Amino acid sequence: MTRSQAPLPTPFTAASTATDVLAGVDLSGRNAIVTGGHGRLGREVTRALAAAGAAVTVAARDPERASAAVDGIPGVRVERLDLADPASVDAFAARWMDSGVALHMLVNNAALMFGPQRRLDARGHELQFSTAHLGHFQLTRALLPALRAAGGARVLNVTSGAARFGEIRWDDLDFASGYDPAAAYGQAKRANVLFTVELDRRFAAEGIRSFAAHPGVIVGPGPHTGERLASLRAQGLVDEHGTPVIDPAAGKKTIEQGAATLVFGAASPLLAGVGGVYLKDSDVAPLDDEVRPLTADSIPSDANSAMLDPADARRLWDLSEKLLD
Repeated sequence: MTRSQAPLPTPFTAASTATDVLAGVDLSGRNAIVTGGHGRLGREVTRALAAAGAAVTVAARDPERASAAVDGIPGVRVERLDLADPASVDAFAARWMDSGVALHMLVNNAALMFGPQRRLDARGHELQFSTAHLGHFQLTRALLPALRAAGGARVLNVTSGAARFGEIRWDDLDFASGYDPAAAYGQAKRANVLFTVELDRRFAAEGIRSFAAHPGVIVGPGPHTGERLASLRAQGLVDEHGTPVIDPAAGKKTIEQGAATLVFGAASPLLAGVGGVYLKDSDVAPLDDEVRPLTADSIPSDANSAMLDPADARRLWDLSEKLLD
């Protein structure tokens, strides 16, 4: 799939917003699911898709909290979904399938980040991997008939530039030994991209295309204090007052700019005929296999061959199926 991993190009830039990307795009009559579609980034994706005419279902672990967050956005409803609970995933998918409604856009957005302690889901799997990948893998497979029924559907997996550095711990996915929250996050984000590659390979001929999208680095307004503030300052993500540094060209974005690449993957007609690729800055990211260190001034986030490896993608798919049995 790396042969398709090259910019199109598009008219957008790193500073483009979700509103820019969907300008003139009519999503009337199309149905979307956004997992975690009430959080900061997810809410902007929900808002932008709904503003373009889509009927959006926000899938959230806490429906009451999610409903309050999206209150006032027309065309949005909320359903309960706990990606770390297999029964909850099955129940959500069953409700959708029972409705008989086609699914045009599935935005697998929900994730956890950098939990300080190793936590496990109901299956006994590490929670970052479970939430970002395994729960979405289960959900997507269960919704395949609804995606086929759309006659042209997209699955958008929200990943991160951390996929470039992340590695799949094939013999210890759950970090039974040597737990490191950043490594667990990187593994989950690498899994998002590999899932994208294999999903597209398997189902492109049936009209289901898949994309992985890196939104950029988005820091909330805080307040940031103590070790958190020191860490963010060391990474060049906030200034001395704790205010987020916005520099889209360096990958440091606002929520509206970060959501642009997500809605680009979910709905832009510019991606017609494309799939199984990793997106950034509202375009297909370039392929860059140079070893580039992570510094405060440079956050490498282009694609590399390792994160798109088709053999690893098939291996992860097969392993994920076994983990769900």
